[in-house]
Amino acid sequence: MSLIQSNLRGALFALAAFGLYATHDVVIKFLGSDYSAFQIIFFSGLLGFPLITLVLMSDRTDGNLIPRHPYWSLLRSVTAVSTGVAGFYAFSVLPLAQTYAILFAMPLLITLLAIPMLGERVGIRRGLAVIVGLIGVIIVLRPGSHELSWGHLAGLSAAVTGALTSVIVRKIGAEERSAVLMLYPMVASVLFTGATLPFVYVPMPVEHLALMGVIAGLGLIAAFLSIAAYRAAPAIIVAPMQYSQIIWAVFYGAIFFDESPDFWTLVGTGVIIASGIYIVLREGTGRVSKNSPVLANKSRPETGLMPRIGLLLRRGEGTRTQD
Repeated sequence: MSLIQSNLRGALFALAAFGLYATHDVVIKFLGSDYSAFQIIFFSGLLGFPLITLVLMSDRTDGNLIPRHPYWSLLRSVTAVSTGVAGFYAFSVLPLAQTYAILFAMPLLITLLAIPMLGERVGIRRGLAVIVGLIGVIIVLRPGSHELSWGHLAGLSAAVTGALTSVIVRKIGAEERSAVLMLYPMVASVLFTGATLPFVYVPMPVEHLALMGVIAGLGLIAAFLSIAAYRAAPAIIVAPMQYSQIIWAVFYGAIFFDESPDFWTLVGTGVIIASGIYIVLREGTGRVSKNSPVLANKSRPETGLMPRIGLLLRRGEGTRTQD
C-alpha cells in the first residue's frame, strides 16, 4: 500500500471513529435530560466492564497491578473521573457544538501543562497559538454578553482535567504497565459514581438501560477504529480528524435537539480549531517539541469508561512506549 493510500485509510478510519464518538455523545445528551451524569457513567461503565476485561486479559506482560507511581496514578484516576462527570454534564445541558468547542481547547491546555510537568519548551509560535486559541474560547463563551451557566463551567473543567490526565499519562506512561493505566481509572469511575447512586438514582425503563450499553459499545468500537487509524497513518494525519466532530454536532443538534449554533460560536470554534491544528503541525516537525504532548494524546478526554487509545496501541504492539 502506498503512503498516500495508507494516510487516506487512516484518515477515513479516524473520521468513522469520531462519527461514532459524536453519536455516543448524542446518546449521553438524550439520557442527560432524565438522569444525572453520575448515573449514566455508572451504568455505562458497568455494562462496558466485561468488554474491557477481555481486552485486559490479553495483556501478557509480566508484573502485577500495583502502580509504580501510586500518587500520580491516584491523581490521574481522580482527574479522569472528574472529566467524565463534568463532560457528561456539559453535554446534557449545553448545545452540542458549544460543548465541543470548549473541549477542543484541550490541546491548548496540554501544551501549557507540559511546560511545568514535562519540562516542555514552548516557543513563541506555539505560545501565540495557545493565546489565540484561548481567545477563541472567550469568543465562544462571550462572558458579559450572556450569563455563564454551570454547564459552561463543567465544560471548561472537563477540558482542564482532561488535559491534566493526558499529561500525567505522558509523564508516567513509559514506566507503568498498560493494564495498570487502563484499569485504575475505570475502577475508580465505577466505585465513585456507584457511591453517589443513593442520592441521584432515578428508576430506568429497560430501553434506557440498553442505551447505557450503547454508550459503552459505541465507545469501544470507536476506540478500535481509532487504533486502526493510528496504525495506518501517522498522528499528524489522524489527530486533526477529531475536529470533524463539530460537523456531526451541528447535524445532530439540528436533527435531534433543535439546536443551531450562533455566528460567534462558529467563529470561536474556528479559531480554536485553527490553533489546535497549528500546534499539531508544529509538533509534527520533529524538532520543535521533545515530548510531543498533543500528538501523543491519541484519546478523547479520558472519562474512565474506556482505555486510552495509546494504551490499547501499546498492548497490541507489545511495546513499552509512552502514550
